[in-house]
Amino acid sequence: MINVNDNKADDKLLLLHMQQGSSSAFDALYDKYWEHVYAAAYKRLGDAAYAKDITQDIFLQLWVRRAEIDIENLGSYLFTSVRNNVFKWLDKEQRYTPISELLLQLETAKDQSDGLLLKNELMARYEVIINTLTPGQKEIFKLRYHEDLSTSEIADRLNISRKTVQNQLRKSVVQLRSSLGSVAFLLVLLHIDK
Repeated sequence: MINVNDNKADDKLLLLHMQQGSSSAFDALYDKYWEHVYAAAYKRLGDAAYAKDITQDIFLQLWVRRAEIDIENLGSYLFTSVRNNVFKWLDKEQRYTPISELLLQLETAKDQSDGLLLKNELMARYEVIINTLTPGQKEIFKLRYHEDLSTSEIADRLNISRKTVQNQLRKSVVQLRSSLGSVAFLLVLLHIDK
């Protein structure tokens, strides 16, 4: 969460003036939050140039959409904007943040409404997509990722070849990744039953 220890009432007043077209109110918010937004983007990307681009885009959208957005908590709004813009950039660039970092962020944010919403959204989407697998794929997938059985153990339990298990898992993983996206897919797998 992006948090600056200044008074939230000041932010509300500045936001109100900004919505009415005050560029000085926008400048005050920009000066107050720019470094925090940049730091949050840089932490996720590890790339100064892209973090600056994302930060600038967030503030540009804040100004452009000032009349239509209703912001209760500017810190939360900016945190969510950073997260969403980083995900968009990662999808566009097809580069992924290390899973350990994403898991740490999710664990850090899990007590906040953002983290819980993200996790619940991922898990709900995961369940819908799991139900699109064939019964055999679904069973093999759940044995592997929910019960943590090896491919050999699954083959023995289902009385099929290990190669069949591997092929069915590969097909399932390809289908789930294409539906969820690689980062979300791995987050779901690592948080099943936790």
